[in-house]
Amino acid sequence: MSVKQTSSIRLYLRLLGCIKPYWKVVIIAFLATQIAAITEPLFAWLLGPLININFGAGSQQLPGILSKLGALFGDVKVGHLQTLSPIVIPLLLIAIFLLRGISTFISDYTATWLSNRLVTDLRVEMFNRVLRLPISYFDEHPSGHVMSRITSDVSSVTGAGLSVLTIVLKDSVTVIGQLALMLYIDWRLTLITLAALPLTGFSIRAAGKRLRGLNRFQQEAMRLLTQQLQESIQNIKLVKINNGQVNESSHFSLSANKVRQLAVKQTSASSANSAIVQLLIAVALAVVIYYASLRSAAGAMSAGDFMSFLTAMLMLSQPVQRLTRVNESLQKGLAAAESVFGLIDEVPESDVGQKCLASNPLNVTFDQVTFQYARADVPAIKSLSVQIDAGKTVAFVGSSGSGKSTLVQLLTRFYAVDSGTILINGLDLNEIQLSDLRQQIAFVSQDIMLFNDTIANNITYGLNRVVTLAELKSAAESANALSFIEQLPGGFDSMIGERGARLSGGQRQRIAIARAILKDAPLLILDEATSALDNESERLVQEALERLMRNRTTMVIAHRLSTIERADQICVMKDGQIVETGTHSDLISKQGDYFRLWQSQFKEQEKDLGQ
Repeated sequence: MSVKQTSSIRLYLRLLGCIKPYWKVVIIAFLATQIAAITEPLFAWLLGPLININFGAGSQQLPGILSKLGALFGDVKVGHLQTLSPIVIPLLLIAIFLLRGISTFISDYTATWLSNRLVTDLRVEMFNRVLRLPISYFDEHPSGHVMSRITSDVSSVTGAGLSVLTIVLKDSVTVIGQLALMLYIDWRLTLITLAALPLTGFSIRAAGKRLRGLNRFQQEAMRLLTQQLQESIQNIKLVKINNGQVNESSHFSLSANKVRQLAVKQTSASSANSAIVQLLIAVALAVVIYYASLRSAAGAMSAGDFMSFLTAMLMLSQPVQRLTRVNESLQKGLAAAESVFGLIDEVPESDVGQKCLASNPLNVTFDQVTFQYARADVPAIKSLSVQIDAGKTVAFVGSSGSGKSTLVQLLTRFYAVDSGTILINGLDLNEIQLSDLRQQIAFVSQDIMLFNDTIANNITYGLNRVVTLAELKSAAESANALSFIEQLPGGFDSMIGERGARLSGGQRQRIAIARAILKDAPLLILDEATSALDNESERLVQEALERLMRNRTTMVIAHRLSTIERADQICVMKDGQIVETGTHSDLISKQGDYFRLWQSQFKEQEKDLGQ
């Protein structure tokens, strides 16, 4: 057995292991499936005595078991059976189809329940793993690809899971039952029928390899399609303002056609395989009919036996065809399972810390910290050291790409330092429990993170406690947000749209500040929180921020220098290093890098005022 085959078996067994908790439903489904499968050869078997007794010689006897069943409908004397047998067999046929209908319903219902349960469980497990993955994973994997794996790939897994299992269990029993009946009636004709099986198996194996590869390509093409769709919708304003509709339409059309082409190739491969198998069955059927007619003419086979054999053979073709097509679903499902389990098996962000921080003003120390992003040519932070004392405000300024925001990424442990250490109250960042570390940090950034939910739920997001309306109003008032919230038709229950689209930039910012106020964390991080606001919004936001910063250790990433003039310490960064430190007045008097930045912004403000 090849390594690839071994891998497929392990993958399939792992997939089946996901339904192990629902073993009771599995047993019910299995029993119902087997009962439904057995009814098919029973039907073919009953046709023999039905033909022989009702349309052949009346003296022919029923098979032993039917004689006993027939006796239940009248006098137990076997002599009376001849007159009762025409009633017995039709009643048995009705009973068989009734049993088949009930068992098929139970089988289909339980299989559907299990399939949807499997999809739900895998989706939840995938989503939970996504929530625990490091930020670096999302740097390498576009969100559209991740979404496609959770929404699309997991749906295809059911093809390799219960659908395949149901078909194999049911149709295998049906095939075995029909073959057993055929062997019982005439083993010579049965061998002729079986002669087509080796060629059928070769066709199935060849088609399987082709379908597995095509399914992998189609999943990748679908992920690209999802990504393009998501990006176009998210950036619809950019598309419109730059008249990019034609360009986006062209790209999307190419991706959509790629998916279409691969789907056609899959259908072609599957249909060709099915056609070959059906042709082999048709040839075997033609030969069987020819030899059966010869044996019947020679008196070696009764009309009823021929009818039972022919019915069994014809009924054999449908389960055989389904078994040949099961490979298509299996390969598609296994390709999807590779993607699903690949995401589930991704290594989550490291969380080996065991210690907790006390909820009081915290001091932060960066000690010779160096960090370089994956695929970057140079480090973003180079041997940087700085002390942020408890209850103090330290601002970091510098040109774009100087490493300011990277410090935030490292302090929140979105990324791990390459060398050096970050200490909070003397504890190494890696020694602190990740959940506890982030519980001690309130974060307000330029890129406002809001959900398509109510204002109240956005403000209270992440709080594992009941928040009273008074607390909610107090936080909103401190954030200068209460006035506009109360003017909305729904107040705190107003929906804000995707990413807060129904609110202005300043309003979104104040909602984020209210969230930080309610969290009441001892360490506050402000990442260019006012850089994209107009003067009036900036004034309101800055007032709210000043209230938020009281009695907290605050780390400020600033673009507008006017917002950090009262900081206890200002660090000027350049190429991942701190080149100047001091208060605003100290740095202005030095007339160094900070002075030049401040002078440049001052001239821009004068120019704007002049216009």
